[in-house]
Amino acid sequence: MSRTVGADQHRLPPTLGVVAVLTAAALFGMLGPLARFAYDAGLEPASFVAWRAAIGLLALVAFVAWRVRRGASRLIRPAMLSRRVKVTLLTAAVMGFLLNLCMFVAFDRVTIALALLGFYTYPAMVAVVNMVLGRERLDAVRATALAMALVGMVAVVASQLDPESGIRLDALGIGLALGAALSQTVYVVISRDGYQQVPTEQALVVVLAVTVLGATAIALIGSSPASLIEPIGSPSVIPLLLFTGIFSAAIPSLGFLAGIRSIGGTRAGILMLFEPVVGVALAAWLLDESLVPLQVAGAAAILAAAILLQRGTRTEGVGADGADDERAPALVSGGS
Repeated sequence: MSRTVGADQHRLPPTLGVVAVLTAAALFGMLGPLARFAYDAGLEPASFVAWRAAIGLLALVAFVAWRVRRGASRLIRPAMLSRRVKVTLLTAAVMGFLLNLCMFVAFDRVTIALALLGFYTYPAMVAVVNMVLGRERLDAVRATALAMALVGMVAVVASQLDPESGIRLDALGIGLALGAALSQTVYVVISRDGYQQVPTEQALVVVLAVTVLGATAIALIGSSPASLIEPIGSPSVIPLLLFTGIFSAAIPSLGFLAGIRSIGGTRAGILMLFEPVVGVALAAWLLDESLVPLQVAGAAAILAAAILLQRGTRTEGVGADGADDERAPALVSGGS
C-alpha cells in the first residue's frame, strides 16, 4: 500500500501515548478553576469558550508554521485530501463544538456534578462502539480498567453533590450532558484513523477554528456583543486567557489526539477519566473546596486503572505504530 500523503510519519510509542493522554487530562482538569476565575473577572461562559479556543488556535497556527518551516511537517491543503477525509475532519470539528455547546447549556440547567456524570459515560460508549466495529478488543485488562475508572469517576464527581443546596433535575439538561458524551464518542472513534493524512496539529487547527466560530456566534446571539470585547477593556484578564488558551486548549488537545492515534480510543477514553480527579484536587487547593475521603478513594481507583492499562500495553502485542495487531480497517479512511 502506498504511503498516504501528509500522514503522520511517526505515531507516539504506546508508553508516550499514555503519558500524552494523562497530561492532556491533567491540563483539561484545570478548566474548572480557570473558568471560575474568568467568570469572577466578568466574562460570560460563551465568551470564555470563544477566547480560549481563539488563543489555542493562534498557538497551534504558530506551531504548525514552525514545524513546516523546519521541514518537520508538510502543510496539507484541502485539495490534497479526498472528499471522505475532508468530511471526516469536518465532522470531528463539529463534534468538538457540539460538545462545548451541550455542556455549556447542561451546566446552566442541572447541577454541574450531574452534568459531569452524564458526560463521563463516554469512555464506556467508546469501548462499546470500538468493540462492535471490531477495531479494538475489550479484553479483560481493558474491561477491568474501564470498570475501575468509571467507579472512581462516580466517587469523585458524585461526592460534589450537596443535597442541602438542592439537586437540579432537568430532562433536557441531562440529555444535553449525554449528548456531549455522544459527541465526544464520535470524535474519539473517528479521530484515530479517519483523517490520519492530516498531521495532528493541523487537524486541531480545523477543530478549534470551528469552535471559535460557533462559540462566537452563540455569544453574539445569547448575550450582548460587549461580552466578547470584555478582555480588551480588562487587561488583567489577558494573562488568564493566554494561560487557558495555551495550557487548557492547545497543548492538551494535541496530547489527546496524539494519544488517540497512538493507543486507541478505548484506552484514551479510560485515561481521560483522570481529568475530574485533577479538577477536584485543584478546586480543593485553589478554591478552598473540601476534599472528602470518598473522592480520594475514587482518585486512587482511576490511577490504579491507568497503571493497569499501562502494564497491559507493555504485555500486549502491539505493532510499531502502537496499534493492536488485530486492528480492523478504519471506520472512515481516506485514499492511500
